[in-house]
Amino acid sequence: MKKNNLNLWFIMICCIGAIAFAHEAKAGSISGKVMIKDGMPMADGLVYIFNNSAGPPPSLDFKYWRVPDEIVKTDGEGKFLAALPDGKYYLGAIKRKSGEDIGPLQEGDLFLPILAEGASRQHVIINDSATDIGNVTGALPYKKSSFATESVTAIEGNITDSSGRPVENTMIFAFTSPAMIGKPLFISEKTGKDGRYTLRVYQGGKYYLKIRNVYGGGTMKAGEIMGSYGQAVPVAVEVKTGATIKGINITGISFSGPGANKK
Repeated sequence: MKKNNLNLWFIMICCIGAIAFAHEAKAGSISGKVMIKDGMPMADGLVYIFNNSAGPPPSLDFKYWRVPDEIVKTDGEGKFLAALPDGKYYLGAIKRKSGEDIGPLQEGDLFLPILAEGASRQHVIINDSATDIGNVTGALPYKKSSFATESVTAIEGNITDSSGRPVENTMIFAFTSPAMIGKPLFISEKTGKDGRYTLRVYQGGKYYLKIRNVYGGGTMKAGEIMGSYGQAVPVAVEVKTGATIKGINITGISFSGPGANKK
């Protein structure tokens, strides 16, 4: 496939995903107030919302990082309100040092899984209901040492450019369909200077991988990195539960902009 055709393919995928997300019907709402500790709100933070029917529950011991289905911001008092379709949802709250909306936690980020009776609670939205979970307190700084290392299911490899040089600050997204349209199910941390990545997933299975250095739908900008495992024809990566498959290397392409290379 020619490079400009590959570029247009990625634009189409991003646009279709953004349109589908925007047109999702809303039926009810959930609200609350997130506190770091008594008297100190998690101001200008993020509430991550996970639809139970769209994937596994978020991991409380960070064995994997599931992409949230909805993200809403808290205000200056830590309050939030989210309009949602009927369903069952898990919630978590984050305040990132980097200011980014998406991706695994980084050292020093504030994180609060919203719990009830010691277990991650499913909040039910049904028949235009308005659910208020009240004040939720206890956000703590994330530490890398709290990450689970046992029984992790993961994919590892390197991201390089067409000249074989490592590509930094790139995320790897895992899809369960070769079309790779819409929201991915799992996301990796950004690659470092060496271009190495580890993508942790919930369980074994076949995953299709795509890379970008930004997250979100819409038209890509010139200079952004894109690519997929298999490039023109996506290839599934099969991993067993509790195992790590290595050597899954992907070449990143710098997007040259819509209409580039036209004669």
